[in-house]
Amino acid sequence: MANTPAISVIIPVYKVQDWVGRAIESVQAQTFSDFELLLVDDGSPDNSGAICDEYAASDARIAVIHKENGGAASARNAAIAVARGTYLFFMDADDWCEPEMLERMHACAEQDACDLVVAGFYIDTYRSDEKFFREKKSLPSKRYASAQEFRQDAYRLFDCNLLYTPWNKLYRASYLRERGIEFPNVWWDDLPFNLAVLRDVERVTLMEDAFYHFLRARSESENTKYRAGTFEKREEEDGWMRELYAYWGIDDEASREFLARRHVERVVGCIETLTCADCPLSAQEKKSEVARMVLAPSVQQAVAKARPGSFMMRAMLAPIRWRKPGLMMMESRFISWVKRNFVGVFAYLKAHR
Repeated sequence: MANTPAISVIIPVYKVQDWVGRAIESVQAQTFSDFELLLVDDGSPDNSGAICDEYAASDARIAVIHKENGGAASARNAAIAVARGTYLFFMDADDWCEPEMLERMHACAEQDACDLVVAGFYIDTYRSDEKFFREKKSLPSKRYASAQEFRQDAYRLFDCNLLYTPWNKLYRASYLRERGIEFPNVWWDDLPFNLAVLRDVERVTLMEDAFYHFLRARSESENTKYRAGTFEKREEEDGWMRELYAYWGIDDEASREFLARRHVERVVGCIETLTCADCPLSAQEKKSEVARMVLAPSVQQAVAKARPGSFMMRAMLAPIRWRKPGLMMMESRFISWVKRNFVGVFAYLKAHR
């Protein structure tokens, strides 16, 4: 392997002994061979670290970093510190990728001399070991001629969930290092990392092809369980998004509507976690929390500006628009019931919302 491989593939590993082998093998099967694979055993208590060592023993392109548990952000940062690749690709240990992914994304990055390549991806929502619903997230290919052109179009990419995650992107390593960009040690670190990347990026290429498979198969991988402070986190994220757009100087109607709709749709998700099976709050506490969210000034301002594109989403936001916490609670219980009992239906409805 060359001293400077073209791509460093980085995978944080923690409690994924049943899945990490597939992830590693999907990287080994790439049609593009000029890469190094950095597996970061983040103090995993199961056999994940040992499995990684076994793969590394038979493939010189693989290196394993063993460290104390510190979370996905610290694991990725540990790999970034030693990565030798011209480009970085981040992957989750329970996902997998198509064989031509690295070859196609690298060719695009080289051809367009860009700092960031954004590709489509698949969401595979499993309702059993064999059956799943596959949703493709993608927009037509486009090479952005300037930072301004990308910024004006960014709401479309955000709307398609293409800019939030790290694993559908190829990053130029020097772009990150020159700006000191790392994954912050916060809850849901993907968004602030990518907002830091997007803040000053000028050379961006969008690929309509989808290569990466994000698996919704493990309940513990989902961000839909009850967790105290979720609403406050969403409020904070909304502030980050608005600060980015203010920094960019983008204030057109389409972007304003996107920001408003984005926030209020995520509030619906916050409310739904209150009616999921593991929420420990009392009935009265749940009612109080729903009322607090529905009637929050930021939420009411957002719902007034939001223009959902589907009848289903307009209906879902109606209780918030009408300032009816009780009705929103009933709607949330119905959403939770569908999610628990009809996983495939829920995934389909979510994809077409």
